[in-house]
Amino acid sequence: MNIDGMVHVNINCTDYKRSKAFYEMLGFEEVWQVPATNSPAVNAAVAMQDYRVSGAIMRLKGVAPAVLIDLLQWHQPEDHSPPYPNLYRPGLARLALRSSDLTADYEFLCEQGVEVLSPPASVYASAKHGSRFFCFKDPDGTFLELVEQF
Repeated sequence: MNIDGMVHVNINCTDYKRSKAFYEMLGFEEVWQVPATNSPAVNAAVAMQDYRVSGAIMRLKGVAPAVLIDLLQWHQPEDHSPPYPNLYRPGLARLALRSSDLTADYEFLCEQGVEVLSPPASVYASAKHGSRFFCFKDPDGTFLELVEQF
């Protein structure tokens, strides 16, 4: 294998405008609008026929290397099933982002009415090193996590 990095994480949503505003609140910005339809080759690559989608590649501002999400609302085909109901279900469960001020971010998200699972908790890798983190949900219920290392 020749994998040398990560490109993006895809997050599906039911209301692109609402979710875009949420991720902009977190510090993401749109860098490329995804075409509403695509070629037969792209259709085949994603195992769909004649799909229609709204969305964009969004980048977390001011960080390197780039942190990208592919935020998509599917119009055809369409599925409004809720995302994973918990963090122990197999598959991609959550997106963890690094924070430089976890307490301030926690307070901000609470003030915005975001569904936060709990106050920050600490995990220790050794007696002197570890991280603080908390999990929260986007407007569709997708789990996200903020982590501050110490």
